[in-house]
Amino acid sequence: MNKTIEASLNEDYTHPVRDVMWGHVYMTEKQAHLAESPHFLRLNRIMQLGPVYLVYPGATHTRASHSIGVYHLGRRLLQNLAERGASKWLSPEGVKSFLAACLLHDLGHFPYTHSLKELSLSSHESLTGELILKDPIKSLVAKTGADPDLTAAIVDKEKKNKSDELFFFRKLLSGALDPDKLDYLNRDARYCGVPYGAQDVDFILSRLNPNKERGVDIDSRLIPNVESILFSKYLMYRTVYWHKQVRAATAMVKKALINGLETGKLKGEDLYNLDDMSLFALLGEKTGGNLVESVREGRIFTTAAEISPENANLACIRSIDRRAQFEERLAQELRRIGIEITGEDIIIDIPEPVSFETGLFVTDENCSFGSSSSAFKEETVNAFVNTLYTIRVYINQKYKETIKTNPKVCSTMEEAINRGI
Repeated sequence: MNKTIEASLNEDYTHPVRDVMWGHVYMTEKQAHLAESPHFLRLNRIMQLGPVYLVYPGATHTRASHSIGVYHLGRRLLQNLAERGASKWLSPEGVKSFLAACLLHDLGHFPYTHSLKELSLSSHESLTGELILKDPIKSLVAKTGADPDLTAAIVDKEKKNKSDELFFFRKLLSGALDPDKLDYLNRDARYCGVPYGAQDVDFILSRLNPNKERGVDIDSRLIPNVESILFSKYLMYRTVYWHKQVRAATAMVKKALINGLETGKLKGEDLYNLDDMSLFALLGEKTGGNLVESVREGRIFTTAAEISPENANLACIRSIDRRAQFEERLAQELRRIGIEITGEDIIIDIPEPVSFETGLFVTDENCSFGSSSSAFKEETVNAFVNTLYTIRVYINQKYKETIKTNPKVCSTMEEAINRGI
């Protein structure tokens, strides 16, 4: 390994941070100052999985602990890749910029996981990039030996930078075997108390080979590990991330946000740089807070109908801007069969797209992962997505018994969704 690159990855890492997943995580003193900044400390007040704690009470870990884990695995990843030839195109400044990007990659993240993801707001990557380029973060990043412009561009792909290391670092931070995914799958599974997310991180990192254009390549010995990651991601979505009660709680917060934005009680910029508590406080103040208060108290809407996307008019109901109108129309349909309900007590939940693509190249088979000897062919991946993708209609709990006793409810809802209401 190039001695200057070795020094940038191994010298002066004397500040220990104790982490549940990875034990002692070592930073330089300057990197530790970044993790002690007010902007980073906000991540301690954002739960990594939002409402998942309602189903899995242990899931109270934070964006901050995840970010420290990503930094740790990012450093280990670079150490291994540098030993395998990546040091030929790495610079000390680039190394420190990548490590800063790993630590700060969620700096602009919204609270409550992805309640705000479908709204017309700046992406959390864009917000992160903006924060990195402003003081005090900009100065703190520079003091670590990193270039703030490169660090911001690694996280935010909309930003340009002339560094010839940029594309390599972007591939490392956001790829099939990236430190983000390796941390969150392991960490989320640990805190939820489920076995699905555990990955053999040591073996994975030991078998990756650097490629300046593609980031990392694998050989066929890692195919089972990639398959494990894909299947783990599927299981975590099915049992944790997209558990029907988790989706219901998320949809309730999202409905409150949409109502606030549509009525003008909320503005998009009001939603930046919040944490979990300040988001709930803002919604309580601006929107009356009935939905968010119900979430806070565990009074989650109940599932009234589950509909396959093959039987739904997605073109009509997908638009987030028109969702409230469709919910009111669905309420009208239910009132026709004798259930006195309003659109405020109904939520149509449509899952956002999810990807199981890898983009990896298998060197000893000289082909992409999708064309390799892996069992995970395109039809397998499509089956994962189709199994996960269920449209649900949620209703206020106070109508639960009424819905149960009226045999026409499910068929009425399904027919309405099928024809686009």
